[in-house]
Amino acid sequence: MTTAYGAPMRRAHRMPYGAEVRPEGGVRFRLWAPSHAEVGLELDGAAPRPMRCDAQGFHEIAIPEARAGALYRFVLPDGLAVPDPASRFQPAGVHGPSEVIDPAAHAWTDGAWRGRPWEEAMLYELHIGAFTPEGTFGAAIGRLDHLVALGVTAVSLMPVAAFPGRRNWGYDGVLPFAPDDSYGRPEDLKAFVEAAHARGLMVLLDVVHNHFGPDGNYLHAIASEAFTDRHHTPWGAAFDFAQPALRGFFLHNALHWIEEYHLDGLRLDAVHAILDDSTPHYIEELAQRIRAAHPGRHVHLLLENEANEARLLARDAAGCPALHTAQWNDDVHHVLHVATTGEGSGYYADYLGDTAKLARALAEGFAFQGEHMPYRGHPRGEPSAHLPPAAFVAFLQNHDQVGNRAFGDRIATLAPPQAMRAASAAWLLLPQVPMLFMGEEWGCAQPFPFFCDFGPDLADAVRDGRRAEFARFPEFADPAARARIPDPMAEDTFMAAKLRWQDATAAATAWHRRILAVRHAEIVPRLARIRRGGRFEVIAPGAVAIRWDAGEAAALALALNLSPQPVRGLPAEAGRILWREGEAGAGGAFGPWSLRWSFEEHRA
Repeated sequence: MTTAYGAPMRRAHRMPYGAEVRPEGGVRFRLWAPSHAEVGLELDGAAPRPMRCDAQGFHEIAIPEARAGALYRFVLPDGLAVPDPASRFQPAGVHGPSEVIDPAAHAWTDGAWRGRPWEEAMLYELHIGAFTPEGTFGAAIGRLDHLVALGVTAVSLMPVAAFPGRRNWGYDGVLPFAPDDSYGRPEDLKAFVEAAHARGLMVLLDVVHNHFGPDGNYLHAIASEAFTDRHHTPWGAAFDFAQPALRGFFLHNALHWIEEYHLDGLRLDAVHAILDDSTPHYIEELAQRIRAAHPGRHVHLLLENEANEARLLARDAAGCPALHTAQWNDDVHHVLHVATTGEGSGYYADYLGDTAKLARALAEGFAFQGEHMPYRGHPRGEPSAHLPPAAFVAFLQNHDQVGNRAFGDRIATLAPPQAMRAASAAWLLLPQVPMLFMGEEWGCAQPFPFFCDFGPDLADAVRDGRRAEFARFPEFADPAARARIPDPMAEDTFMAAKLRWQDATAAATAWHRRILAVRHAEIVPRLARIRRGGRFEVIAPGAVAIRWDAGEAAALALALNLSPQPVRGLPAEAGRILWREGEAGAGGAFGPWSLRWSFEEHRA
C-alpha cells in the first residue's frame, strides 16, 4: 500500500521483497531464494552476514545500523554475489551492488494530482535516452513545455528499468524496480513526474513482465523456481506465474510504479507472451489489484496484445473499464501504413489493398476479429465493434513499427507528404485515443534503429541475429545488403536516433498544433458519448465513409480517400466541417489523399 505522512506528501510502496527502510530505524533485507538453504548479505563490502530462511524460501535479515545509501548484495552458497532482484537502484549498473533507497525521503509537491480522464489523453511516446542530447530524466523536463504547447496531455515512456550497458530500448531490462542509472536516480524520475503533473501532463510507463534480458539476469541462479518448462517465450524460459512468490513479485512491481512514482498508468508489453494457466490470468489480477487499490484515481492500463482479445477491454455498466483501459491498435497502424506506402511484405501483405480492413480498423478497432490471418497461420482477434473507440490507441508510428525495420526508417521517408497528411488527419481526429512517436510532430525523418550495449559474450550473437532476422525478406537476400543494416551494438546507431531539436521549429509543428487544438475542442468532449464502434461503408479502393453515434441525434462523420486516385461517391457535405484535408469537395467528389471530418446534429 502507499503510505503518505507529514507535509509535504511522502510515498512508499511496502512489499515483501528487497530492502525496506524501517520507520523505527535500520533496514530489513528479504530475498526469495527457495533453491538455497543459506544466503548471506554483503553490506558495504563487509563480510556476508547469514540470513534466516522461512518455509516459503524467503531469506531475511534486519540490520539496525543500516541506512539509506548503503550498498548491498546477496551472496549465494557457491560464493556468487548478486544484486537484489527487487533493487530500487543500481548506481554501478546491473552487475554491481544494489543501493538501499528510502522512497519516503522524497517530498512530493503534487499531492492534489488525481490524474486526467482517459478521454482527454493525447499520448506522446518517447525514449528517455534518445529524447534529448543528454538522455536523462532531468533533461527531458526541459522539453515538457514543448509537449504542452503541442497539445499533448500524456507522456508514454519506453521502459526505464535497469538494463545492461549504457544504451538500450529498455525491453532487455533485468531489474524491474530500478530506474536505469544512465537516465538518473530514482529522485530524478520522481522530479520528472512532478514536473509533468505541474503542467497537466499524465505520465505512463511501459513495463515488461514477459521476460528478462539476456545479460545481468541473475534470477535463474537465485530462484530457478521462478521459471517453468510448461511454456516457452520468444526470449527463452517462461516465468511461472502459478508460483505465488513470482506472481507477487510482478504484481508488486506494477503497484510500486503506480504508488511510489505516482504514475498515471502502465503500458504492459506483449501480454500475449505472458503465459499463465492460473485463474484469474495474471494480467487480469494485475488490473483488479490496481483498480481496487486506487478507486479515486485516474489510473490507465494499456495493453500490447497480438491476440486482439476484446474481452480484456470490456466496460462495466457505467462505461468504465472493468480491467484494462485500452490496447495499442496495431491494426490501425497497418492499414494506414500500407495505404500510404504501398508496402506489402511480411504481415503487411494481409492488409495491402483491403479497403474493408481499413474501414473496419478505423470504425471498430480491430481489423481481424476472429478471421484467419494468413501471415500468422491461425484465426486472430475477437469482435470489437461493441467497445467504445477510446478502448483503442491509434498511431501511425511507434518504437516497434519504426525501430523493427532494418534501418529504423520513419514513414516520412517512405510515403508522399500528401498521403501522410491525410492519414495523420484521419487518426489524430479519430475517436480512438491517438499517440504520436517522438519527433513525429515536425515530420522527423531521422531513423530510430534498434540499439543495445551488451558485453562481448553477447555482442556478436546479437549483431548477427539482428541481420539474420531480415534474411527472409527479398531485399535482404544478398549478404551484402544485410551487412548494411546498422550494427545495434555501435554507439553511432544510438546517436543516430537522438532527436534533432533544431528541427522542431514553430513552422514545422504548426499543422499538428492546429489539428490537436481541434481534437481537444471538438472530439474530446464527445468521446464519452461515443459508446461503440462506427458504421462504415466502402466506397472505392482506399475510400471509406464512417459515422459514429455521438449522443442524441448527433454523429461524428469521416469521409476519406486514402488513395492516389480521385474518387466520386463519398457522402456530400452535411453538418459542421471540423477538418478538411486535400480536395474534399462538395457533392462527394474527393481528390487523391483527401478527407473531411464533420459533426452532424439533427434537431427535431
